Amino acid sequence: MENICVLLTYPVPEYLVQRLEKRFTVFKFREVASNPQFLREISNSIRAIVGTAVCGADAGLIDALPKLEIVASYSVGFDKIDLVKCKERGITVTNTPDVLTDDVADSAIGLALATLRRICVCDRFVRSGKWKKGDFELTTKFSGKSIGIVGLGRIGSAIAKRAEAFGSSISYHSRSEKPESNYKYYSNIIDLATNCQILFVACALTKETHHIVDRKVIDALGPKGIIINIGRGAHIDEPELVSALLEDRLAGAGLDVFEHEPEVPEELLGLENVVLQPHAGSDTVETSVAMSDLVIDNLQACFQNKPVLTPVI
Repeated sequence: MENICVLLTYPVPEYLVQRLEKRFTVFKFREVASNPQFLREISNSIRAIVGTAVCGADAGLIDALPKLEIVASYSVGFDKIDLVKCKERGITVTNTPDVLTDDVADSAIGLALATLRRICVCDRFVRSGKWKKGDFELTTKFSGKSIGIVGLGRIGSAIAKRAEAFGSSISYHSRSEKPESNYKYYSNIIDLATNCQILFVACALTKETHHIVDRKVIDALGPKGIIINIGRGAHIDEPELVSALLEDRLAGAGLDVFEHEPEVPEELLGLENVVLQPHAGSDTVETSVAMSDLVIDNLQACFQNKPVLTPVI
């Protein structure tokens, strides 16, 4: 397979790069993009794209690669891939579900705990020497809080399972009710927000879920509510979130993702009731290796004319 050319559209862990280079001829988009002539020269050779949650494959790139057979995403999300164009061309698309579920769910609970118990602020309080001058103020309990989950898929279900261990009641909103679930279902996200104290956003990003958390949802959650987002930044109307936090219409937020990554609203940086992560919900050594292996397995299956392991289309 070393003669098969693969285009890497965004930096990935070195482990994946090494595994790719052992099996394929790898071109890195950031390196070839600055040389349009070279990109045109290799365009007829590229048979695979490996993308990420940040940069996948848009219609323009797909059209520029006439021999493209597969887009393998190093991510569970595939909103950065033009699925319509891929379907038109008969191009296989794969992602890396399941292997990152536990880490993202762990991060979601961690963000909730850090936000409510102000763990990051406590850390700075100790390091700055302020503890010597007096005790830290009281924080807010997580156990027993009512939890609302937007999207009861793999990750949403894993969050629910963890929250149950804290004695929390669970309710959810999704496209349809899950008959196998015993959690309370709300067909309207505003009703969900009205009836929970902490709102976890864990759905896929689609046209329907873009800005699914808007001003109405934030106001329904109320001034004592907390939002945790480990989905995609565009799930939340970011200016409305910032306004609600600044105006005390929302108690706090734990955010792993942002609408215009890596840009983060300046106003959030100074707020102590907000915990920020650099889209690192699944970023552990163990999960990175598992995701990388799954990308390789999907590519090999495709080029051996076998069914891919985790098809999107």
